[in-house]
Amino acid sequence: MTNNAFLIKIIPPEGYNVYRLHFSRTMAIAVAVGFVALLGAALGFHAWQLHLAEQDVQALQAITAAQHEKLQAIDRQADSLAGELRDIQRQDAEIRRLLGVHPAPPVPARPTHAFVQGPATVAGVQARLAGLVQFSEKRLSDSRRFDRLAHRVLDLRRLALLARERLIAALPSINPVDGSISADFGWRVNPWPEFHQGVDLAADYGTPIHAAADGIVRSTGWEGGFGNKIDLDHENGYHSWYAHLSRFGVSPGERVHKGEVIGYVGATGDATGPHLHYQLMLGGRPIDPAPYLNGVPAKVLATLPGAERVQ
Repeated sequence: MTNNAFLIKIIPPEGYNVYRLHFSRTMAIAVAVGFVALLGAALGFHAWQLHLAEQDVQALQAITAAQHEKLQAIDRQADSLAGELRDIQRQDAEIRRLLGVHPAPPVPARPTHAFVQGPATVAGVQARLAGLVQFSEKRLSDSRRFDRLAHRVLDLRRLALLARERLIAALPSINPVDGSISADFGWRVNPWPEFHQGVDLAADYGTPIHAAADGIVRSTGWEGGFGNKIDLDHENGYHSWYAHLSRFGVSPGERVHKGEVIGYVGATGDATGPHLHYQLMLGGRPIDPAPYLNGVPAKVLATLPGAERVQ
């Protein structure tokens, strides 16, 4: 090696040929500088790739954290939904009890498997949501079915109530002239000895007479000692008779409602003065009208559909 040049000999193992590399100091420096530059470029490129990879990792970590937070929020919403479904189930159970239907299966609870304990997992939350969706769809189907059933029950109850109301409307239950009893049902000696088959109600001449219940007018006309009389058929075994009338307000075959004016007080027939002879017939036999002047007797109500008392 000289001061300004370098000589490199390469001798193969066989030793037959010798290879010589001769280059100057300047060339060696240039090669060294080039190698250093190339190494620096490689290191810089690698550092830049590491920086990009670090940014990607940070971005993925941020996305993972956001997804985890969303997963936790969904899990909390699933808990809230499960609570609401349990409330619905309690209402559903009450409806089932009222309708006589077997109780429904319980709302799916949070899984207790080891792999879902602690923080929520995607698989665990998906399983919970799938169970809750299935349960809610079943409850929705049951709700629609119960809604139809409840409407039928309510319709039946309304029909039963309507039928009961019609039965009660056809039962004598009011005082036709709102008068006091001046002669009771049963044996009497005044004005002559006889079995009095109705009650006499005090009222002035011309006082309106009201139908004691719904019914059809079977007859209006003069009938011996009754004078002007109305026979009102209530189509349930009861007939109400109104005697000694001054005039009629209805005609045979006419349908009347409870409280409707059907005639007017008079003193026709064997009457000693203006009053209303009010008589009730049940199955063709006279009964005491007094218990029917202020509502339907309790013992009669007890024979109707439904056990409740009607005032």
